[in-house]
Amino acid sequence: MQSRTRNIYLIPYVLWIVLFVIAPIVLVVYYSFFDIEGHFTLLNYKKFFTPVYLRMTLSSFWYAFLITVFCLLLAYPTALLLTKTKHKQLWLLLIILPTWVNLLLKAYAFLGIFGAFGPANALLETLGIGQKQLLFTDFSFVFTSVYIFIPFMILPIFNSLEELSPSFVDAARDLGASPWTTFRRVIFPLTLDGVKSGCQAVFIPALSLFMLARLIAGNRVITLGTAIEEHFLVTQDWGMGSTIAVFLIIAMAIIMILTGSRR
Repeated sequence: MQSRTRNIYLIPYVLWIVLFVIAPIVLVVYYSFFDIEGHFTLLNYKKFFTPVYLRMTLSSFWYAFLITVFCLLLAYPTALLLTKTKHKQLWLLLIILPTWVNLLLKAYAFLGIFGAFGPANALLETLGIGQKQLLFTDFSFVFTSVYIFIPFMILPIFNSLEELSPSFVDAARDLGASPWTTFRRVIFPLTLDGVKSGCQAVFIPALSLFMLARLIAGNRVITLGTAIEEHFLVTQDWGMGSTIAVFLIIAMAIIMILTGSRR
């Protein structure tokens, strides 16, 4: 009877997975075998391995890697500081608050910040550097992406640090370990699962960015996400767009496997 009740509760979950996870993936794979005229073909997969799409793939991985690294370098010290401050929940709420704002609104805000007459250029002029072209550059794209994704890196690392028993740190200090050695040999390895979760939460969506690439980078940054958007909305070549999406899904699955917990 208990098993039957549990199975009934599983029905909504299974339906959700089938309708909103499995079915879309099946449709993407299905459309990847058709050309722009609706004929069955394998040329889409052959075309993906041409230099144009391979460069696009490398570019996507490179920018996703940069965004993830900068997020990690900023998020880990921030999370470590949060665990040692008073009112940590309040500070955590302030970090989470920007994630409640629509992504498009944040992108338009940075258009103003990095614009020719925005605060960023005003600061450069005050410092005597002079006005610079900040918008539509790699810097503005990476900076904006890091700002948007960094809360998703901080949260899992913060949770891992909170779960870390202080006795391990105390034991390391009692044995004469320096603060750096304690961090390198004790704290960081024991919070590695949080780091992996944070890297997943940042790298995977960063791999398929297209809105920020359009608005902030001004099409200077071409990623797999922008290519998919182009094929679906402009060229109407759903087959090629689906083929790129298939490889993107495979790449994301591999990343999740490689960064998954091995406990």
